[in-house]
Amino acid sequence: MSQLFSPIDIRGIRARNRLWVAPMCQYSAVDGMPNDWHHVHLAQFASGGAGVVITEATAVSPEGRISPEDTGIWNDAQRDAWRPIAAAIRSRGAVAGIQLAHAGRKASTWSPFTGRRGTVPVSEGGWQTVAPSEVAYDGFEQPRALEVAEIDALVEDFAAAAARAVAAGFTVLEVHAAHGYLLHQFLSPLSNTRTDEYGGSLENRARLLLRVVEAVRQAAPDAAVLVRFSATDAADGGWDVTQTATVAGWAAQRGADFFDISSGGLVAHQQIVTGPGYQVPLAAAVRAAGAGPVGAVGEIVDGSQAEAILRAGDADVILAGREWLRDPHFALRAATELGDPDADLWPVQYVRARPAR
Repeated sequence: MSQLFSPIDIRGIRARNRLWVAPMCQYSAVDGMPNDWHHVHLAQFASGGAGVVITEATAVSPEGRISPEDTGIWNDAQRDAWRPIAAAIRSRGAVAGIQLAHAGRKASTWSPFTGRRGTVPVSEGGWQTVAPSEVAYDGFEQPRALEVAEIDALVEDFAAAAARAVAAGFTVLEVHAAHGYLLHQFLSPLSNTRTDEYGGSLENRARLLLRVVEAVRQAAPDAAVLVRFSATDAADGGWDVTQTATVAGWAAQRGADFFDISSGGLVAHQQIVTGPGYQVPLAAAVRAAGAGPVGAVGEIVDGSQAEAILRAGDADVILAGREWLRDPHFALRAATELGDPDADLWPVQYVRARPAR
């Protein structure tokens, strides 16, 4: 058996393999409600052999949406709309995961389908954004700094969203602390200039994330809790992989089970050189620090490449995004590429199309 198609257990939840679907925004919801597009989009990956399918960034409050067209889970109607989607993922053999998110200063933006960039004005359906500090992302409107009482309420929003997610049938909950969104904004000194208990030292900048992890763990004691980090801001004076590894260890002590390692997104002047597997060394560094199992992501496009990453000990799981969009049967293809006779992932409806072994 290949490592890629060996199962993995996280907090007693077994994924049938280690090729997972990373969150990918669809910008196709109305008032935060997932719909038929999300149902078919996500269920197809389970039919295609994924071990875990994680939804797009799903907002824990209305103002936490990246765009007005993002999904949410801040009310019970959204919970109920997610329920058949989670069931469809599970019925096809995959584990259903959801990414819980708040966009902070990068909220209320135009979706890429509009051809417009920047902040959506209130007059056109947008809203006042919030952040740790009144520091704007380049090209976006200035956010309002959160008061301490609002931070307390934000933690409660994540906990309530976690409880709704479990009720909807999700057993993997990913806390989004990457790509320049709110929890990442608190972590990085480039966006967090606070002088209270949520700013300054690493311990203070990590305080909100750790509170969120604790709250999600308490609200969902049996779920697998993941944290997605951008392991570097790729900018001078910013967040880096050493801080990521340290905070991942603290998060593990508070109930996080797994770390999904990406990079960038905090500032427009970041300097990132992309290429096949370009973020794998970041995952390897966090894994080597011993906080817990990690997932690698970033231009991973075939079975042999994914298998080599796992065999090198650089990650425990492979998460892919765009390759799943190009090929919703990525796992079926990768198993064929690896010649793995134990990766019997093909739905019975599709077996007649399975390549000869």
